[in-house]
Amino acid sequence: MDKKVDKAVRQNGESKKEHTARYEKEMTRLQVELAHLQAWVKKSGARVVIIFEGRDAAGKGGVIRRLTERVSPRVFRVVALPAPTDREKTQIYMQRYIALLPAAGEVLILDRSWYNRPGVERVMGFCTDKQARRFLELASRFEAAIVESGVTLLKYFLTVSEDEQERRFRRRIEDPLRQWKLSPMDVESYQRWWDYTRAYDEMIRMTDSNHAPWWMVPSDDKKSARINCISHILKSIPYEKVKFQKPDLGKRQKRPDGWVDDTTPRNSVPDVFDRHR
Repeated sequence: MDKKVDKAVRQNGESKKEHTARYEKEMTRLQVELAHLQAWVKKSGARVVIIFEGRDAAGKGGVIRRLTERVSPRVFRVVALPAPTDREKTQIYMQRYIALLPAAGEVLILDRSWYNRPGVERVMGFCTDKQARRFLELASRFEAAIVESGVTLLKYFLTVSEDEQERRFRRRIEDPLRQWKLSPMDVESYQRWWDYTRAYDEMIRMTDSNHAPWWMVPSDDKKSARINCISHILKSIPYEKVKFQKPDLGKRQKRPDGWVDDTTPRNSVPDVFDRHR
């Protein structure tokens, strides 16, 4: 089969166009459910933490974007912490993460998390093996305390094959709209695939607990990964649909008697996209 044709046909026989249409339809349905989840979280005062970890270029950003694009950032709060400051480096490792934990009616989404320590920090030498192993010994106890306090904690690890990761990296190199996504750390992760494999395998093995299990998300197909992951999130939280109270808009004010429009000349952006042209 021709390579171009092969790429356009899914395993179940549908074309790429059909696959995309089915994906968009299902994503719309899921985003409606996420809106219901949001209403329930606000009303019930639930607290939710969703951790996203995974290989570089596995598609964490895409899942998070589709998860949050139709809900309020005041409820679904996305945090991607930068490297710790000199002051933070002297604190207890978990300290800056504790400050982020949600209050009632909030969903915290961590685009990478405290698992930086046994992952990128360990591989890149930003912490010692001893520090990473100590973290792995304590992480489950820390997460148990979070869960026991009433927080729903979900942990997802996105996987991607070596070939697919390389394809995505090369696409970033060639596409000006994606070049910003490729950092020196990404290049290191590409070159040190097996160092990361060993680190992630140990991390998942030692922190996959009954109270906070890891959920693996195969992500060579980004669309499937997004649908599968968001579906699982919705099934993992026992939310109920909250009846929407339709507001009565009432009537607008009448134009005040004697009102004079301001005719002072103002700067206006050039009309470069007139829909009537």
